[in-house]
Amino acid sequence: MKLDKLLEILPFFSAKNPIEDIEINNVEMDHRNIKKGDLFVCIKGFTVDGHDFIEPAIENGARAIIAEKEVNTSVPVIVVSDTTRALSLLANQFYDYPTNKLQLVGITGTNGKTTITYLLEAILNKANQKTGVIGTIQTKIGTDTYPVKNTTPDSLQLQKTFYQMVQANVDTAIMEVSSHALDLGRVYGCDYDIAIFTNLSQDHLDYHEDMKDYLRAKSMLFAQLGNGYDKAKKKFAIVNEDDVHSAILKKSTAQPVLTYGCKNTADIMAKNISLEITHTTFTLETPVGTVEIKTPLIGMFNVYNMLAAIAASLAMNIPLETIKAALENIPGVDGRFEQVKAGQDYAVIVDYAHTPDSLENVLQTITEFVKGKIYVVVGCGGDRDRTKRPLMANIAVQYADKALLTSDNPRTEDPESILEDMVAGIKKDNYEVIVQRKEAIARAVEIASEGDIILIAGKGHETYQEINNVRYDFDDRIVAHEAIRAKEN
Repeated sequence: MKLDKLLEILPFFSAKNPIEDIEINNVEMDHRNIKKGDLFVCIKGFTVDGHDFIEPAIENGARAIIAEKEVNTSVPVIVVSDTTRALSLLANQFYDYPTNKLQLVGITGTNGKTTITYLLEAILNKANQKTGVIGTIQTKIGTDTYPVKNTTPDSLQLQKTFYQMVQANVDTAIMEVSSHALDLGRVYGCDYDIAIFTNLSQDHLDYHEDMKDYLRAKSMLFAQLGNGYDKAKKKFAIVNEDDVHSAILKKSTAQPVLTYGCKNTADIMAKNISLEITHTTFTLETPVGTVEIKTPLIGMFNVYNMLAAIAASLAMNIPLETIKAALENIPGVDGRFEQVKAGQDYAVIVDYAHTPDSLENVLQTITEFVKGKIYVVVGCGGDRDRTKRPLMANIAVQYADKALLTSDNPRTEDPESILEDMVAGIKKDNYEVIVQRKEAIARAVEIASEGDIILIAGKGHETYQEINNVRYDFDDRIVAHEAIRAKEN
């Protein structure tokens, strides 16, 4: 694309050098990815400033620079007031506004986002739609999968991914939208058709000032649905009526609102809920009919996840019988209430629960059907919200017969100092502190007997442990399986 054509999307900018007849092959924000003929956009991050890498970018072949200040270089420099906002505009222009050509669903909330993306994927696939998924575990385009670095990628990577989806004839894209992404402008330029709110509980207070600020960031997704109505491209806000924060979300959007819940009156409701260790059943009541659902997904939290996916599916005019068929035949989601089976007579469950609310939800579910004792292996991540650490520990000892407090991803923190935060103010003594996560899992397996349930919480699908900026291979499921086999031998 010609540079002057690309820059037409920017409302105001200054350029001392001529910008006509310059062909741009690609747009990049990382100087290391620059190739000959690319446009380099300087972004100020938390730890590095792209302006410091202009010369290396030019050496790698950058043909022009987008910056927030004038710089003397051998290539044209286009100065804008905000390169983050400029990047989202340029990415949309370069990739020809891909989300205008897709149905786009955004899911935000503290817990449940990943599971809902996979529920929606299953329902839409059952309805013969081709889907794309962007989330915590991976990015999917149809059946092809790609690794991810952040729950929600930056605006450049997002638009590139959506462009690839359009090229692959994807009908609907489903994505997790984190509060960080909303606050940092990563999703600027995304034309959402459906926004889903799951719930709000304490998390990310290392980033947000308080829960009010956390909610403000979440509400941005609903404001970004827009203020106009288009009969050809209808938009919907979908909220959990049982969450007290939903009232704010409703006020944040001009679009039609669909509610779901189990307690308060809502548009889509689950009634007569029966929770078993092998399945869940409930009566689904919707504006278009009532059906009975029997699904292999387990737990009350998954009932809410299914209701959110059902509401979005109905907004997309998916038939109720298609929704029912998909939910009744859905496989589990990696690291979400995933059982580790190695022939043992006790249950081992791996779950991503890493917030006080999600840990309590999973443990409450386990109490519904446990026949023996409950053991929980849990830690807290380093370089993250310290205030949730004692909350997590107290929830663990409240519901479990014994809690094994251990490391999660300590990152650059001392694991022992994280554990000191966890045990501070703990109200019961039914716990052990075992710094090494592998040893903690082995200890839980060692003391478990027939009918007991071990919950290994916090890491779920993750296949690594991050220590001092190095990622080591570590998969709770593999470690647990090895511990079970070792006990048998």
